[in-house]
Amino acid sequence: MSIFFHEQLYRSNAVMAKLKNYPITICGAGALGANIAENLARSGFDKLTVIDRDRIEERNLSTQPYYRSDVGAFKAKILANNLYRAIGTKVDGKTKELTSANAAQLLQDSHLIIDVFDNSLARQVVKDYADKSKIPCLHVGLAADYAEVIWNDVYRVPSDVNDDVCDYPLARNLVMLTLAVACEAIIAFIATQEQRNFTITLKDLTVQSLFL
Repeated sequence: MSIFFHEQLYRSNAVMAKLKNYPITICGAGALGANIAENLARSGFDKLTVIDRDRIEERNLSTQPYYRSDVGAFKAKILANNLYRAIGTKVDGKTKELTSANAAQLLQDSHLIIDVFDNSLARQVVKDYADKSKIPCLHVGLAADYAEVIWNDVYRVPSDVNDDVCDYPLARNLVMLTLAVACEAIIAFIATQEQRNFTITLKDLTVQSLFL
């Protein structure tokens, strides 16, 4: 029996075949990126690349799928190791900083880019490359009680005034809710080519579809 037995019953064989062979690059392996990568892998995706230069810190453990024994190691490498051990999916973990100088090298083989970086400079690099290369790109971000899942054509990079990546409020439930919406948007796009945008608020448990 396949690891993805239940998913296959829900999605259909045809959709699962598309997911398995669809190259996706996830830019960031933090609260959103690591959980999205894990969720996509466990949904049947088999061609995942994750880019993140950061190492795991103890404060990451409540919202990111790492262990205490992983503290100090590179996020992208540990994520790749964990997913291979769990389900046999070979994630390409790249421990590099994505910049305008290396964006083409790191992103050119992607059919879809997922931007979950935690700073405006890196998000701008991803948006610019996706615009230039015409590669579909989904931006997923969090801010206190709010989250958004926005496709590149209508996405606006936020101001860098809130780019303090060391000190911000973040509830695990907002992360989980956002990654579920983002992953469903990704699968729907691959299955139907429809690009749907969403906003999410935790306190009132509201997910709204945006028609922009």
